[in-house]
Amino acid sequence: MFKHFTAVVVLILFASTTFAGEFASAKWPRWRGPDASGSTTTGKYPSGWADGKNIAWKIKLPGRGCSTPIVWGEQIILTTPIDGKDALISLDWKGKTRWQTVIGPQRRGKHRNGSGSNPSPVTDGTHLFAYYKSGRLVGLDMKGKLLWKTNLQDRFAKDTLYWDLGTSPVLTDKHVVVAVMHKGESFLAAFDKKSGEMAWKTARNYECPTEGDHSYATPTVIQHKGQQAILTWGAEHVTVHRATDGKLLWSCGGFNPKGKEFWVAVSSSVVVDGMVVVPYGRGTHLCGVGLGGSGDVTETHRKWTRKDTGAFVPTPAAFGGKLYLLGDRGEISCIDPKTGKTLWSAALPKSGKKYYASPTVADGKLYAAREDGVIYVAQVVGGFKVLSKNVMKEQTIASPVAVADHLLIRGATHLVCVKAP
Repeated sequence: MFKHFTAVVVLILFASTTFAGEFASAKWPRWRGPDASGSTTTGKYPSGWADGKNIAWKIKLPGRGCSTPIVWGEQIILTTPIDGKDALISLDWKGKTRWQTVIGPQRRGKHRNGSGSNPSPVTDGTHLFAYYKSGRLVGLDMKGKLLWKTNLQDRFAKDTLYWDLGTSPVLTDKHVVVAVMHKGESFLAAFDKKSGEMAWKTARNYECPTEGDHSYATPTVIQHKGQQAILTWGAEHVTVHRATDGKLLWSCGGFNPKGKEFWVAVSSSVVVDGMVVVPYGRGTHLCGVGLGGSGDVTETHRKWTRKDTGAFVPTPAAFGGKLYLLGDRGEISCIDPKTGKTLWSAALPKSGKKYYASPTVADGKLYAAREDGVIYVAQVVGGFKVLSKNVMKEQTIASPVAVADHLLIRGATHLVCVKAP
């Protein structure tokens, strides 16, 4: 009897350890993944999950949010309202709540596809940070303990965006950095990870036609001459600021030579193979800018410009040295980032609904979530082919997360985990 009991305990402990070990190295620490490309080069991922197949679990979330989850080892973390308040929750890989932290009263979304929890959290594995439409920026430890908080709108500038806050915070070695870009006082600000004390704040103001100075894009942390720098797209300029003190290192303009109104920046820029590719002109333009230089590099570093393609809301994904664009109506293009040339183009089945989520590329497949909860999976490496149509039955604005052979799909009210067969 004792031997039998011991054997059962050993088996349970072994199963628990094996399960935990499966996800120990899982990392999707920010909105667009480990290297901000919207893709992963590791793992096997499902070609479909219609009729419930391959679905590991589905849980109801405490409130409506549009942010993409992040992953650090055993934890799946996302921002969400709880009882009308800004909050974060942490789940394990069975969908069970590990902890939840409530911050303060939320500011609700305005757009039909928006929420007060649009920005995704970010982590370095030691600290966790989140930003909300309310203006709150918060720092926590990995157990959900609130370490500090500040409100950028109360402290600096009221939000003048026409729609809901979209930019997510990014991390450098020492700081958490937030971009505030709208009409009025626009800036980049860096805060000490541990204390929340502001390390620096740099103005980022440009004269633009109506709405041109509004941006929902997320910055990217890059290397510039061996040092960390923050690349930011918005207000018709790409800028690079030194990470340690916010000093402007270089800028590139020329994105609206005819002064058109309402050319708001929604899709973020993407860095791939020494180029930053910038979607602009409400999905009609695409530009490649070479990294490096100093001062105004508009005349020297704009390598190519397209006026016949682009992406308005979804941020492109980079994979295998190529750029994958998802248009608002399901158009897909594979672009050479060095030349700007289209390598191939295709389209997902037509619909009256649009794509707001950014595409994710994994295992040679592109995952595209439509606003009505239809998610298409398409082969994009070695030829284009639509593999499946998956109906989530709820609004889906967050980008799919591909990590450790699992897909995480956040709908308006549920989080779904899909496992490779």
